[in-house]
Amino acid sequence: MQDYQNLPIDIQTSKLLDWLVDRRHCNLKWQSHVLTIREKINAAIQDMPESEELKQLLSGSYIHYFHCLKIVDILKGTEASTKNIFGRYSSQRMKDWQEILSLYEKENTYLVELASLLVRNVSYEIPSLKKQISKCQQLQQEYSRREEECQLGAAEMRERFYSSCKQYGIAGDNVRRELLALVKDLPALLTEIGAGARVLSEAIDLYQACVQFVCESATERVVPMLRHVQEHGNTTVYKWRSGVEPTVVERPRAEELPQQQDEEAIDWGDLGVEPAPAPVGVDYSISSEDGAQAEEVDWGISLEPDPQEAAFDSLQGAGADGIDGSGGDPVQITVLEAGIQVPDGVAQGPDALTLLENPETRSQFIDELMELETFLFQRIVEMSEEADVVSVSQFQLAPPILQGQTTQKAGAMVSAVQELIGRLTNLRMQHLFLILASPRYVDRVSELLRQKLKQAELLVLKKELTAQKRQEALEEQGVLEPKLDLLVQKTKELQKLIEADISKRYSGRPVNLMGTSL
Repeated sequence: MQDYQNLPIDIQTSKLLDWLVDRRHCNLKWQSHVLTIREKINAAIQDMPESEELKQLLSGSYIHYFHCLKIVDILKGTEASTKNIFGRYSSQRMKDWQEILSLYEKENTYLVELASLLVRNVSYEIPSLKKQISKCQQLQQEYSRREEECQLGAAEMRERFYSSCKQYGIAGDNVRRELLALVKDLPALLTEIGAGARVLSEAIDLYQACVQFVCESATERVVPMLRHVQEHGNTTVYKWRSGVEPTVVERPRAEELPQQQDEEAIDWGDLGVEPAPAPVGVDYSISSEDGAQAEEVDWGISLEPDPQEAAFDSLQGAGADGIDGSGGDPVQITVLEAGIQVPDGVAQGPDALTLLENPETRSQFIDELMELETFLFQRIVEMSEEADVVSVSQFQLAPPILQGQTTQKAGAMVSAVQELIGRLTNLRMQHLFLILASPRYVDRVSELLRQKLKQAELLVLKKELTAQKRQEALEEQGVLEPKLDLLVQKTKELQKLIEADISKRYSGRPVNLMGTSL
């Protein structure tokens, strides 16, 4: 019998309510009784004496049977003056709470309510708080990862920005202004490249001698423009075409930028590529006799009377087509083309640009450099294979410049040609030529580079927002953890109270509520 008293009663927490109802400890309709009790508790709370202990007891907690016992004990002290000789209290407060206790004890309603609270806390409330805390921790990890990604992305975008600026040859402080400043240095760079062509004299002579020996042609000159730059430097297109130095150079001018862009204005100097101004006496529109102006089409033909030209006197009174239908003397129409009446020695329009500034002549210059490079490569291959008798006998009658060449000398010539091609076709020079050809290219490049900086700034802003969200998740976790600790503590108290109450009903046998996992 004594061993039987020591046997524990193990009850699964999720089945606790069913266990109490099945063993007739509680009524099956206990929920309706609990609702009545809760209404009376809510009414009784409205009239409570001033007591610090009562405030702490009633603040933020679910009032159950054992709380009501403590409240009655406190009221015994505060309502002691209302106690009569029979041990009863005339205070309505005490009567209300004593009635609540009696309702709780009827059919053990308090026990089933405590069991319901325990099951709800164990099955729902505590797992929900733990899940929220776990979600906050996951969010913090995710936000930390995103912060690192944003930081790395911003650093990468800045690195791309400065790498692009380095390719353009600028610092990146003011992209547009620095790009425009590069163009001012372009004439000096092209002059240096033109001067660098002087070292190619031996390679050009070798190419010329080989062509004359192989093709038996003494009149045709190879790489004429390259030879011209090698002898005279980066001259104007006018000198290249005419062979004489111009007395006056009228370089094209670019359009002035709007006033609002003064702080980033382009100072092109003489490097613009606008069309040359039309000579005096050239009109690019067709006018009729009534003075009406036709659509401005650049025909290069003018039918306007010119007081300075006697040949146009007979056109007065003629129709828009310049033909007098009255049957008089035939009218002569003079066709003027831009550039024909330019005085000798004056370089205008494209002719005023240097050979390396003008896109057409620059392309020809690069083509001739590549032609010379290809010849030298081929010559190196031929010299490395000239071991047979046929090749030796073939070059016995060759000029001394051909016979005296070695692969080492030809290799040095190739290196010089490649160095010159590289200086003229590198990425920086390509951008400078594009800027020279179209000032709007500066705006496109500036906007492209600014986009990289904007992306870096957006990533930094995103990092800050992510850090703010991570901090919010951390603060939320800090709010939830005390709630969880308090709920776990109260749940453990409920567990002990229920185990003790059930144990009294079974002669003090130990009771274990299983599955709480607190």
